[in-house]
Amino acid sequence: MDLSSLSTISETEWRLPASGTMRVPAVIFGSPALLAEMDDKVLEQIRNVACLPGIVEAAYAMPDAHWGYGFPIGGVAAFDPEEGGIVSAGGVGFDVSCGVRNLLTGLRRGDIEGVKSDLADSLFRNIPAGVGSTGKITLDEREMDAMLAGGARWAVAEGYGVPADLERIEEGGCMAGADPDAVSAHAKKRQRDEMGTLGSGNHYLEVQEVVAVHDQSVAAAFGLRLGEVVVAIHCGSRGLGHQIGTEFLREMAVAAPDHGIILPDLELACAPLRSELGQRYLGAMRAAINCALANRQILTHLARRVFGHFFPDRSLDLLFDVSHNTCKEEWHDVAGRKRHLFVHRKGATRAFGAHHPDLPAAYAAVGQPVFIGGSMGTSSAIMVGASIRPERAFASACHGAGRSLSRHQALKRWRGRQVIDDLARRGIVVKSPSARGVAEEAPGAYKDVDAVVEAAHGAGLARKVARLEPVICVKG
Repeated sequence: MDLSSLSTISETEWRLPASGTMRVPAVIFGSPALLAEMDDKVLEQIRNVACLPGIVEAAYAMPDAHWGYGFPIGGVAAFDPEEGGIVSAGGVGFDVSCGVRNLLTGLRRGDIEGVKSDLADSLFRNIPAGVGSTGKITLDEREMDAMLAGGARWAVAEGYGVPADLERIEEGGCMAGADPDAVSAHAKKRQRDEMGTLGSGNHYLEVQEVVAVHDQSVAAAFGLRLGEVVVAIHCGSRGLGHQIGTEFLREMAVAAPDHGIILPDLELACAPLRSELGQRYLGAMRAAINCALANRQILTHLARRVFGHFFPDRSLDLLFDVSHNTCKEEWHDVAGRKRHLFVHRKGATRAFGAHHPDLPAAYAAVGQPVFIGGSMGTSSAIMVGASIRPERAFASACHGAGRSLSRHQALKRWRGRQVIDDLARRGIVVKSPSARGVAEEAPGAYKDVDAVVEAAHGAGLARKVARLEPVICVKG
């Protein structure tokens, strides 16, 4: 990225002043090295986001930002409905409510070493993964609508988990305002057999060891201990979310002129929040959030069954579940005034600080867990929402390392078998139905996750709590 047009706010914060049709400035978080690695398209896209109607304060890009559809991945923007604010399907993304949940095992690395291969095989057999993967659950029309309305609460009521899980999921496991009737029959058909599946791309179920603890008090509140093992599940709303994104992007692009909206990029197709189309998209998008929450809840149930076979005395308690492709209604302090906003986070996670009213009671005193995912052979991080500047980028943080190479570029450089063998030599077991998918998601295709974490910590977006290394990875 060419930094000449940016002014330096700090070592980890850069500003592009508003000019031309920009309504607000753009702000990019990251070290000089991370920004230098970013594609110029990130700057172009975040500048375009700053041109959208009703945008408030600034358009933000996280330290892991890279080129996406419409918004950059790692893009954050908030819109005021009272000032003509919009909702953009491109600002949420196709994999609506893709997110991460972490489970505590209470096991140490040594406890699983003797059964690591068998455990990996069993997880792979029982966790459907890959393009077009289907599970053993088939929903009829009534069950589909109940799932879309109920989210993880529906899943728990169906026997996939326990009520205590809901206390550790954002929105209590169910996104209010979901409208199953706003979801097309085709989107529902695509999801009919996909509940309880990982899907493909960068999705995974990973067994990880806590190898470093940076904040002992917060780690204790989260239940994290050095040398113990956790399970991370990263996936979203599968075919349903993708279909919703596809359909509404098309409809929004066609309708934009009728609403007097001039799009700087067709991929930023949007609709006024107060319009019928905007409200319909919100209803469908919220239903997709519930789909993702239910999906991760079912995957949790499947993972617990597998671990229960090897370790009957372990319950795999839920640490937390948070999404990173959403649009949420939130109240934020902007220039000293509380404002009701619709916050788009695309490849960015909510990161509420201590004492926020939406936090579970268990985390009220410390803040929200924030998960920064790696890729098979790279570390992951658990952070906590910042309390010093809780309104920073509308209480948002990055969600992972972020790609440095496209999937096409990765395929030119690596072969799946090569990646699997290299990781095996490091003691990491990778299971995937697709060697091509492994190559596309090779660790070298991503930014340095430690640099991303340091930038987020330095910028005050979130604080470091623990570093984790992979042991087993079931890859989509």
